[in-house]
Amino acid sequence: MDPTTDNAGTTGDSRSSRASLEALRAEIAKAVVGQDPAVTGLVVALLCRGHVLLEGVPGVAKTLLVRALAASLELDTKRVQFTPDLMPSDITGSLVYDTRTAEFSFQPGPVFTNLLLADEINRTPPKTQSSLLEAMEERQVTVDGTPRPLPEPFLVAATQNPVEYEGTYPLPEAQLDRFLLKLTVPLPTRQDEINVLTRHADGFNPRDLRAAGIRPVAGPGDLEAARAAVAKTSVSPEITGYVVDICRATRESPSLTLGVSPRGATALLSTARAWAWLTGRDYVIPDDVKALALPTLRHRVQLRPEAEMEGVTADSVINAILAHVPVPR
Repeated sequence: MDPTTDNAGTTGDSRSSRASLEALRAEIAKAVVGQDPAVTGLVVALLCRGHVLLEGVPGVAKTLLVRALAASLELDTKRVQFTPDLMPSDITGSLVYDTRTAEFSFQPGPVFTNLLLADEINRTPPKTQSSLLEAMEERQVTVDGTPRPLPEPFLVAATQNPVEYEGTYPLPEAQLDRFLLKLTVPLPTRQDEINVLTRHADGFNPRDLRAAGIRPVAGPGDLEAARAAVAKTSVSPEITGYVVDICRATRESPSLTLGVSPRGATALLSTARAWAWLTGRDYVIPDDVKALALPTLRHRVQLRPEAEMEGVTADSVINAILAHVPVPR
């Protein structure tokens, strides 16, 4: 094949897949008002094969956001409402005795899907939370010593209430580290809240997204093409050094007891590449790294108790680091 034709075809595929993901963001906006950063974060996670943790007070459309994403994708989806009495086997599946054959057979749990909505994940004890660790990292579930692969693509989109709310269990550090992004879903602005109420007054039903006009606009093929294009997004040695310097600075911060691990640095590089591609570039610039630093790193650091008592937050520490680490030119 002529190389020129091949490059043109590759560019065309990249533009087509980017258009599909832009359409995905537009479809979600039909149901969710004023949460563009969270929508973009979900798209970035899809591109990076990562998982997302959405945090916000009850009633800010965290679950609706993930359901709108599922309705906009031609993917199999399942939802699990996490409760204090939920068992690990309720998620992963279990061996069931069949009286007809006198044998045990495996009954898959809801984790065997493309998009798993783990609703209010921090309302279940750590033992059940940890049942997702293998699935999120290894893309498989081991039951009775037998590993069973999960479908591809596989994404966990978990929602949680702020940890100070009654009846919540903080996620273990190992579990938090499995999430590519932690997205905060804030209360809407006054105008956005007016828009929400206007939609409801006009008949919008959040339980019927089809009636709201949301249709599948992207599928597995679009995701694969987009991921291939992101993988070709170039990263200069200066940008790599910039990511490393940011992450190393978190380990030296006097406000933190736990800094970002090399896994976190890898995650920041991946999300910056995805954002660069989404914005139409085939190379990463420092602004891409800055744009994804907070959602990629905020859940990978741990504040000292005395800093927390003084009102210091993970976001403020990371912002201070971004302001002081030299930016490559």
